Order: sequence, then C-alpha cells, then structure tokens
Amino acid sequence: MPRAQLVSNLVVAVFGIFTLALGIWALADTTSFYDNIAEWPPYNRHFIHDIGAFQIGLGVALLFALVWQGDAVLAALGGAAAGATVHSVVHITDEEFGGRDLDPYLLGIVALVLIVAFVWRLFAGQRQTRRY
Repeated sequence: MPRAQLVSNLVVAVFGIFTLALGIWALADTTSFYDNIAEWPPYNRHFIHDIGAFQIGLGVALLFALVWQGDAVLAALGGAAAGATVHSVVHITDEEFGGRDLDPYLLGIVALVLIVAFVWRLFAGQRQTRRY
C-alpha cells in the first residue's frame, strides 16, 4: 500500500473513532459534554443530543469509507443512515423538550429510506461482484 494511502487511511480511522466517541459522549452524558466541549448557553439537552446524532453519523461514514473504499456512496449512505436513525430516536426520547408532533415520524421515515437504500446498494454490489 502506498504511503499516502496508508497515512490517509490512518487519519480517517482515527478521526472516525474520535468523532464516533464524541457522539456517544454527547448522547450518554449531555451535561459533561456541554461543560467540556459545547458550552454555549443556554444549555439545551436536545440540542446536545442532536450534535451527538450527527457526530455518530459522521464517524460511521468515515469508518465505512475505510471498509468500502471503492464505493463512496455506500459509505455515505451508511453514515447518513446511522446518524438519521439516532436522530430519530433522540426525537422520540426527547419528546418532552418540544419539537413538532410529526418530527419522530418524519425523521423515522428519512432514517428508514436511508437504511433501505444502504442495504439495497450493499447487497446489489455483492450480487454484481459474484457475477464476475
């Protein structure tokens, strides 16, 4: 493997893990995340959860990019599906903090569409590979 590819893969792996960890932290301990990373008053638990959801999506997309280096769209779909799924769950669990009544449903539909597109592309790519 050429050195440039090795170094760039290492940077993507480290940043992907770091970003995923930040997302998990934002979801698991919003107060600590706010106090240490995102202290922009006023504190808003749901907003920190949203940050966590999108950090998870980015982290997953970066890690998937290493797994499926030949298919950027598949990696992007996987990361978007992960982030959208967590975002949908956050809107269900944070329902008492506001938002629109339709948010969990609409975000759930977005997540479902992304998951279906990811799985479809993943398995369609495997079928194409077997034909050759």
